Amino acid sequence: MGKASSADLAWIVGVGPSAGLGAALAKRFAHGGAQVLLTGRNEARLRSVAAEIAGLGGNASALPGDISIPTEVARLAAAVRALGQLRVAIFNAGNMVRGNALDVTPEQFESTWRGSAFAGFLFVRAALPLLLESGGGSLLLTGATASVRGGGAFIAFASAKAALRSLAQSTAREYGPHGVHVAHVVIDGGIDGERLRTSAPDRVAAAGEDGLLRPDAIAETYWQLHQQPRSAWTHELDLRPFKERF
Repeated sequence: MGKASSADLAWIVGVGPSAGLGAALAKRFAHGGAQVLLTGRNEARLRSVAAEIAGLGGNASALPGDISIPTEVARLAAAVRALGQLRVAIFNAGNMVRGNALDVTPEQFESTWRGSAFAGFLFVRAALPLLLESGGGSLLLTGATASVRGGGAFIAFASAKAALRSLAQSTAREYGPHGVHVAHVVIDGGIDGERLRTSAPDRVAAAGEDGLLRPDAIAETYWQLHQQPRSAWTHELDLRPFKERF
């Protein structure tokens, strides 16, 4: 596909701090020439990332909102449609709660499901018409180790991420022939971002050099997925540090 047109939009949901995956994705697609639209619940963070991208010569706008609320998603999709042609839609949202089947409450389980599976469905449902109207594009979804393997303390997260993976598969089968490249990316390891560095500094220190996934390295893979010729599309791939066990 080459460098994106300045009229092309890349809508990225799940954008948090500057040192995170969502922001790295936004920076990479802006560098590629797309007008990047940033969605998350923290408007101040979105505006900060947008300003950072502008400082690097890119084009980014903040579209704050909660992707797990149907009315919010409809509002956001209308704003995207008004701005131009959507060529890239990336779902990077999600939430996680630790606990086994006896620890996790029904409310926590449902909240985790809403943050990944339900929110993913709402996003796909909103982005697909925009991509089809633009003649096709890329619909990329962020998965995790839990997408393919459930751990005892991750019963809520694993079930939600596995559902998101199935959502991606079903969407790819239906809309791939219509020019929408649906890809699911399994992030198999810790991401070297603000969240992990704040919550688990000991894990970061123990990982050592290149022992965690760098957000910019992950973002480069998403960009390459968007560039793939349609005669050889990847639907699913996994990313992990070179010393991660699997």
